[in-house]
Amino acid sequence: MSTSASLRTAMEKNFGGLPRPFWILFVGMIANRIGTMVVPFLVFFLGSRGISTEQTGTIVVALGAGGMFGPVLGGLLADRIGRRQAVLIGLVATPAGLGCLYAAPGPATLAVAAALLGLMSSIYRPAASALVGDVVHTEQRGKAFSLLHWGFNIGTAVASAAAGYLAGRGFWLLFLLDGLTCLAYAVIVVRGIPKDLPRPAVVKEKGGAGYGVVLRDRLMLTHMGLSALGITIYTMTEFAIPMSIRDDGLSPAVYGLVGVANAVIVIACQPLIYGRLAHLPRMKVLAASWALIGVGVAMTGLAHRPWQYMLTVVVWSVGEVVNGVVAGAIVTDLAPEEARGRYQGALAWVWQLARLIAPATATWLFSTVGPSTLWTACAVIGILTAFATLRLTGPVARRAQATPAETKTLETA
Repeated sequence: MSTSASLRTAMEKNFGGLPRPFWILFVGMIANRIGTMVVPFLVFFLGSRGISTEQTGTIVVALGAGGMFGPVLGGLLADRIGRRQAVLIGLVATPAGLGCLYAAPGPATLAVAAALLGLMSSIYRPAASALVGDVVHTEQRGKAFSLLHWGFNIGTAVASAAAGYLAGRGFWLLFLLDGLTCLAYAVIVVRGIPKDLPRPAVVKEKGGAGYGVVLRDRLMLTHMGLSALGITIYTMTEFAIPMSIRDDGLSPAVYGLVGVANAVIVIACQPLIYGRLAHLPRMKVLAASWALIGVGVAMTGLAHRPWQYMLTVVVWSVGEVVNGVVAGAIVTDLAPEEARGRYQGALAWVWQLARLIAPATATWLFSTVGPSTLWTACAVIGILTAFATLRLTGPVARRAQATPAETKTLETA
């Protein structure tokens, strides 16, 4: 059987049977991701505007700071006004943020516009994840979130390939396409997701309508803490690995190959691996992903030639695939029905936090004690995080199988 036939068979077997609203979100997400070009090329855009290195750093930090608040707002809106409405608000607001960034005349206004873009562009994600949790049954959530991760990487690969070509012909093309794909996603949601789609009723909660429900949930807080460690290690692939390639005197093109290899591995392996992992306890699968990511990133310390870097990519990319099979479904399993938006927002906030911690940690360790300490720490933390995650297998499984009334009791247990 050919590779394409095997992939098609795996897709039909592993990803069939999902409801129509999920596929609407899936198609829209890919369309939107294909146009996500401005943020990856922000440094180059700022350079074309004559912005200094120090000012660029400030603007990038502002973007990340805005991104810290976007998921929090998006999750809250999803639970209060509805998932569909929150998704649309984020998708319509993002082009406005892009326009402000493109039109900003100087460093100060660029920083403000970047913060607004970070905020607006991350509103829709927790709402979309909560909507998936609403329309997909518990036993199918693993395949739904795994497929979203797969499609996300397809869109990212296409965007990366196209953005470099378009940037050479004018950065305005990146802004235009990014904004248009957001609006295209919004149109897909308006046309494809019914206004009266059933969703959990809003209930009066102890401590108000904010994130108290998450902060009182000890199991979710533990999961968030462990996820923060694992995600920070994974994020080193975006910051520490380029630094290592540079220090080895290799061309930036090597890191380009790393990105291509990662995308190819994820796109090729996600449909094939899902079927082998779908029936295993989700926390055990998650634990294996943290170990693979930790060890794979740590192997960078042994790499000094391009082919050696390619070998390390295989290990942490497989870890990423394994993680993508279960990560989104676990949060939905933990969340009360009426708080799924806030739980997804909380995990998205952890991702943003890790993206702030990773570059600061990598830079500090590289410039003080040396990169070997960083790589050793990645291995140790990855393995310890995996073992700690295994200890949550029983509690998370009980939460996933609990009735709504039982979930209320388990949250504070």
